[in-house]
Amino acid sequence: MRIRFIIIFLILSSTGITIYADDFTTKTDTLSEVVIEASKDKLKLNEIPASVSIISANKIKENNINSLKDLTSNVPNLFMPDYGSKLTSPLYIRGVGSRINAPSVGLYVDNVPYFDKSTFAFDFFDVQRIEVLRGPQGTEYGRNTMGGIINILTKSPWDYQGTHLDLTAGTYGYYGVNAGYYGKTNEKFAYSLALNLLHNDGFFTNQFLNNKVDKLNSYGIRNRLIYKFSDRFSVENIFSFERSNQGGYPYATYNDSTKKANKISYNQYSSYLRNLASDALVFKYITNYFDVKATTSYQYLSDNQKIDQDFTKDSIYFVIQKQKQNMISQEIILNSNKKQKYSWLIGTYGFIQQFNNSVNTNIYTSKKQNDKRYDHIIKGGALFHQSTLNNFLVKNLSLIAGIRMDVETDNLSYKCDTTNTKTAVTSNEADTTYNPLNSFEFLPKVALNYKWDKNNIYAVIARGYKTGGFNSTFERPEDLTFDPEYSWNYEIGVKSSLFNDFLYADLSLFYIDWKNQQIYQTVPSGKGSMLKNAGHSSSKGFETMLKTKTFCGFDLQASYGLTYAKFITFVQNANTDYSGNYIPYVPKHTLSLMAKKTVDFNSDILDKIVFNILYRGAGEIYWNDANSHKQDFYGLLDANISFIRKNFQFDIWGSNLTNNYYEAFYFEIQNLGKKYVQTGKPLQAGVKLSVNF
Repeated sequence: MRIRFIIIFLILSSTGITIYADDFTTKTDTLSEVVIEASKDKLKLNEIPASVSIISANKIKENNINSLKDLTSNVPNLFMPDYGSKLTSPLYIRGVGSRINAPSVGLYVDNVPYFDKSTFAFDFFDVQRIEVLRGPQGTEYGRNTMGGIINILTKSPWDYQGTHLDLTAGTYGYYGVNAGYYGKTNEKFAYSLALNLLHNDGFFTNQFLNNKVDKLNSYGIRNRLIYKFSDRFSVENIFSFERSNQGGYPYATYNDSTKKANKISYNQYSSYLRNLASDALVFKYITNYFDVKATTSYQYLSDNQKIDQDFTKDSIYFVIQKQKQNMISQEIILNSNKKQKYSWLIGTYGFIQQFNNSVNTNIYTSKKQNDKRYDHIIKGGALFHQSTLNNFLVKNLSLIAGIRMDVETDNLSYKCDTTNTKTAVTSNEADTTYNPLNSFEFLPKVALNYKWDKNNIYAVIARGYKTGGFNSTFERPEDLTFDPEYSWNYEIGVKSSLFNDFLYADLSLFYIDWKNQQIYQTVPSGKGSMLKNAGHSSSKGFETMLKTKTFCGFDLQASYGLTYAKFITFVQNANTDYSGNYIPYVPKHTLSLMAKKTVDFNSDILDKIVFNILYRGAGEIYWNDANSHKQDFYGLLDANISFIRKNFQFDIWGSNLTNNYYEAFYFEIQNLGKKYVQTGKPLQAGVKLSVNF
């Protein structure tokens, strides 16, 4: 009943952009001047016909946002379940997402595209700003941005100079060190170097092995160099690297009687080791009529997953999966640099993504070991254009229209050997190069945006597209490939400053109609997973946010998202029809309530104390296509108290303070007749010392 009251209050009070403005100003009336970096045509906040969330460095720190998974519910209708390991990182926005294979939401970090979902879960450090654009962004970003785009920007030495040090300690053996130096030698050259170390002992214990399941050791480094040859020409290089070594997969069998998880108890330690490196080289040149930006990016991924795939005390399956990925991309954008009645953007993009994957499965019960190897290359290119006509028909009305042409080819070679572990005899099961998959797509977008005073209203129609591809696990010829999925997105929204700029409010309503949705399925034997296409699906809902200007030391914010994502037509076989069911892994509600109070002292001992409390809720969430198991709406309470004196800050923080029990993930292994669940992380508390000089 309380949740319903909050939802009704938000709807009635709001007039979709979530804004955290600490990095820019505390005055609401200047928020519209913020330029959104994810907008390749350099649009300001109130000029973008889209629902946007901006999370500043202050909010990232105050709310302990340490990875993409912590954005759940902080951004309306965004959900990234926290389970398994860093390899398992599906991301959903407005019901659009993918549990395996390529993501349905785009991610860029300092101009580097993250095309593989296994790269999404990385540790945040020195993040200056996060921008989330909801809804298809295919015109500017192309493939696999059906749900939206997340753009992460780290701290630039051109804008900030100095040294910082953060030391963190918490329960469950949590320790963190983050240090960075940012310098500018003159008006031409700036540089920075940042380091991050992270350790925890793990939250969950394997009772059979008597050790922690999910311990973590991780370190990262980021180097940034900027050189300005002149006021018109600059070059920048950003390099980052992260190595993480973690235990994983705290899955326990589910008890139907108690409706809770049993103790975690399986006989082989599981882990995930990953090395992730990326580099971006960015050239910018300004002419009298247009700007040129050329970005060359490279990303390298090497990982090793070891997993007891039956999660029992018996030796049934054990899988070792390794992958290496190299990806190179090149983008060149030209856009008009003067605010005129007509502005434009034109760009070209190309990439090549090369994978070498291997999957070794030890099937103890049949004394067999399968060794599968994949050589996989995806290449693609695009041309795109967007035009904006200002004062279209009437003053302050803008017409934005764009189109993108995407071409892509997908090549796969596959080998499979089977070894009898009793006789040591190996036989070749497959050695095949498949016919390439080719695609050619047009991605249009049309939008209207009308501004008056400090308000604007917009409407947009855009096409979304997610590529098809090869399944890495299949047992029947018809399961080798899966088709692309397509969507049409319809959205209207209002952004408004109310009560003499005391209250900022926004509301967006959306409807997504998509065909051939790619659905996660287990292979017939249950030993692996694949993607299949559903017939017809839809998602509809809205997002709303309210934010006050600072008053009497208080800052208040509330945001809410509603998503009804359902299969319209999904007939799996003659005996199974999921039509009308909710799409799994998508919370119907996401809710965030934040209150901050600043108490000024201005004494020789203390400048101020900042109290920050955050409530995040999500649910209900169905975990399977049959909708036979779900997680009801649940909420997490986090808090942070900051004691600030000049360049020193001491924080006391806590997460899930009520120690709420909830399911972070649920699945079934049909051939074993078992159900499994991972529970959410328990109450955690700690302290942090920050020094800036």
